[in-house]
Amino acid sequence: MPIDAAALDALFLQARTQNAWTDQPVSDATLLELYDLLKLAPTSANSSPGRFLFLRSAEAKQRLKPALSPGNVDKTMAAPVTVIVAYDPAFFEQLPKLFPHADARSWFAGNAALAEETALRNGTLQGGYLILAARAVGLDCGPMSGFDRAKVDETFLASLGWKSNFLVNLGHGDPAGLFPRSPRLAFHEACVLL
Repeated sequence: MPIDAAALDALFLQARTQNAWTDQPVSDATLLELYDLLKLAPTSANSSPGRFLFLRSAEAKQRLKPALSPGNVDKTMAAPVTVIVAYDPAFFEQLPKLFPHADARSWFAGNAALAEETALRNGTLQGGYLILAARAVGLDCGPMSGFDRAKVDETFLASLGWKSNFLVNLGHGDPAGLFPRSPRLAFHEACVLL
């Protein structure tokens, strides 16, 4: 059943990448609701390798600041929440719980290259689901890749064994900070029908 026009607007048609933020906070309950939506979306073998650090405090943001590209500093410091979208290369340790239908752990244990590829691909999917879930619960998003991954991994993720993928600012966007919508490729430029 297709979703209604309001949902299409919230998820795609009117949704924009935000660069400026209001001071309206984002509650813990909203972040829990967001995660409870994104975790239900599909990943291969229900692998769910995505991991998410929700940076909300001024102290956490200051720790992130040295890793940001100059153009991402102001908007990230102003955002109520910045999510480090990461993945767990050892995600397969959870497969006995997440995919009990088969011995899926054995597919990846001892094959670091396959585990890394699977974790990155499916963790990226989950980062996309995070954006859609955030929009579905009424938040605006500002995804970005302008940051030093090595610094972020060392500062926030080393003790967890996770690796960063990209960042997403979350909150309530200030329309004054929007750029005009940029063009997109037409179907014939990006798609092939065989």
